[in-house]
Amino acid sequence: MNLSENNTNGFDSRISENQVMIRKMVKDFAEKNIRKNVMEWDEAQIFPIEIFKELGKLGLMGVLVPEEYGGSGLGYQEYVDVIVEISRVCGSIGLSVAAHNSLCTGHILAFGNEEQKKKWLPKLATAEWIGAWGLTEANTGSDALRMMTTAVKDGDHYVLNGAKNWITHGKSGDVAVVMVRTGESGSSKGISAIVVERGTPGFTAGKKENKLGMRASETTEMIFDNCRVPVENLLGQEGDGFKQAMKILDGGRISIAALSLGIAKGAFDAALAYSKERKQFGQPISSFQGISFKLADMATEIEGAELLIRQAADLKNRHQPVTKVSAMAKYFASEVCVRVSTEAVQIFGGYGYTKDFPVEKFYRDSKLCTIGEGTSEIQKLVISRELLKE
Repeated sequence: MNLSENNTNGFDSRISENQVMIRKMVKDFAEKNIRKNVMEWDEAQIFPIEIFKELGKLGLMGVLVPEEYGGSGLGYQEYVDVIVEISRVCGSIGLSVAAHNSLCTGHILAFGNEEQKKKWLPKLATAEWIGAWGLTEANTGSDALRMMTTAVKDGDHYVLNGAKNWITHGKSGDVAVVMVRTGESGSSKGISAIVVERGTPGFTAGKKENKLGMRASETTEMIFDNCRVPVENLLGQEGDGFKQAMKILDGGRISIAALSLGIAKGAFDAALAYSKERKQFGQPISSFQGISFKLADMATEIEGAELLIRQAADLKNRHQPVTKVSAMAKYFASEVCVRVSTEAVQIFGGYGYTKDFPVEKFYRDSKLCTIGEGTSEIQKLVISRELLKE
């Protein structure tokens, strides 16, 4: 399903030749290397690091990183294509690629100094190192300003104590950007961002979550126990961490919107094909209005979600304010993802409830999209605040 060549959203939605090539490359990789393993990885909760190493060789773990730091130097439209095509086959792999690119790598790219960029970006962009990003804690969730993880300055080091929860790659990640409290609790100027490398004494992984979906994307605690980190690992200035994190989440919402779109497209593709093959009363079930109308609704919502995502990506590429549109894209696309995957299961009927067909997994994976990187309720809060500013 492609965008029409003309629309009234104020941006050019025509697909570039470069995008066509990238889509084909990613689709071919996913079909060859991911699809056959999807259920095995999901059932056993295997985080397949070797796949990300291969994606790194293709430049897909540093999509937005400039070539001078070992990345592909591409824009947000191409980045959306990468996430969509991977997630069409497996949401778990799409989620991990998105988290690595937009959160950890994206944070260092946006706010690191030249020395920090040269130190960490080449390893992240090539997937020599896997990245993690730590904001959420067990008792704070959306109330990030009251985080309990602290960093106290001691000479030329910070001493970190506390824990982060729901962290993608919290165990397998080689480096993490961690938001810590360096000032007053509840103050936006009391949070700082610090890079912590795996192997630093006092930095360990905690519980691995046993999740409903996205099971091949590792989610664990990160624990800091008198963890000493050099002062030069601070990103930007002390107290800038919350402001930085909010800007990173603007881009991260485009990532989750693209993840949602990919899962929705995967579920739709499966449902459409099945509706043409499955026969009842002597004819394909797609010929029945009850099914064909479902397909019409699914396709329309997917198209609408993609237009919002492409608009957000365009604004991001042009360095324009994107907070409202990225929140809209994430909110709408994630809810569409849940609706489409639910309807896909319905079209499959009893078969859709079994693990022998792909829509069962799309259904389970879809729900996280309405929760991760800001719930749907938080997106509505962000959107409404932006509207009231206008």
